Amino acid sequence: MSDAANLDVFDRRESEVRGYVRAFPTVFDRASGSTLVDANGREYLDFFAGAGVLNYGHNNPVLTRALIEYLERGGIIHGLDMATSAKRAFIEAFERLVLEPRGLDHKLQFTGPTGANAVEAALKVARQATGRSTVVAFTNAFHGLSLGALAATGNGHYRDAAGTPLDNVARLPYDGYLGVDVDTLDLFEKMLDDPGSGLDLPAAVIVEAVQGEGGINVASIPWLQRLRAMTAERGILLILDEIQSGIGRTGTFFAFEAAGIVPDIVTVSKSISGSGLPMSLVLLRPEVDVWKPGAHTGTFRGNNLAFVSARVALETYWADTAFTDGVAAKSELLRTELERIAAEHPELGFAPRGRGLMYGLACDADRTLAGRISKEAFARGLVIETSGAFDEVLKFLPALTITEDELRAGLAIVRESLDTVLAG
Repeated sequence: MSDAANLDVFDRRESEVRGYVRAFPTVFDRASGSTLVDANGREYLDFFAGAGVLNYGHNNPVLTRALIEYLERGGIIHGLDMATSAKRAFIEAFERLVLEPRGLDHKLQFTGPTGANAVEAALKVARQATGRSTVVAFTNAFHGLSLGALAATGNGHYRDAAGTPLDNVARLPYDGYLGVDVDTLDLFEKMLDDPGSGLDLPAAVIVEAVQGEGGINVASIPWLQRLRAMTAERGILLILDEIQSGIGRTGTFFAFEAAGIVPDIVTVSKSISGSGLPMSLVLLRPEVDVWKPGAHTGTFRGNNLAFVSARVALETYWADTAFTDGVAAKSELLRTELERIAAEHPELGFAPRGRGLMYGLACDADRTLAGRISKEAFARGLVIETSGAFDEVLKFLPALTITEDELRAGLAIVRESLDTVLAG
């Protein structure tokens, strides 16, 4: 059956809002590790990882086995916010393997299953804890598409779909937005200290240590450290959005770890379940946890299957440094190859940037190039997306468990696709 016939029912019945299927027009049927297989049996190498949901790969057998065993014994699947053995085991593992080794004393809030819901909860509790309403967010930020999270999101394509004003968020330039020689926090500090700036003292600042959808923009360590110092001095809560950059994606469990800072609030989603099941949580400093019981609820905040696979993922990959050592080696391979591609095509002004296995190859000289490479790569059997305000960044987001051979194979396809596109 042709791809067109396979997709007929989606074109006929699914809303026009569908997005990724337009970039990757086939019907996927099964997957394993870093390989996707469509309904026609064609294999694709995956450099997309479910937009960062599948850090441990598709159908990771360690996680799948745990889920099957849990289902077979009749374990609780849906539990709202009631106590279950699966939830208890996850909290204990998270405390032992994530919080305590990093000296974090944060409480855990289990929100609805999407990253946007975690951001909504973080913004709400920050406003309650401070009694202030303004939140500062940054250019090219992406925090979700529900209205509160969308107000903090920068991309005009998404903001235009709101249908209502997006209020109570002040926008400031992210690190590097005005060039490498400008510290954008100078403006923020000036506005905070000048009663004529028009910026009310914010309840919180929300920031990504590495912006994913915004184009793989990496905040420098000094910039993050200064931001933490500025917010702490003024009683402004610092929210780190780790939804895409967390769970090992940048080489450490949290992207903010590289700066040695401690946020007041952290939002976590995407790969926290390990298996691809929906799950989100918010980490709160105890003094920020001002919620009244039931003040922020959600029917699906107790996905116990996700708790099971999340616990097993932590116990399997985060009990020692073997996993992160492997990520570091593959990160070096990826960075080196992207820098080589950039050096071979100086006329294109490629700018490789990123950390861990979260990299982008930006091309401002031709903002259509990344999209054309992605399309050609898909035709050659590689799933790779674009990001940035103009989709000008080719985005490398492979599973952290990808093998070096698979990583090299995907990079070879990128090279071939670039050559084909440049040849016209």
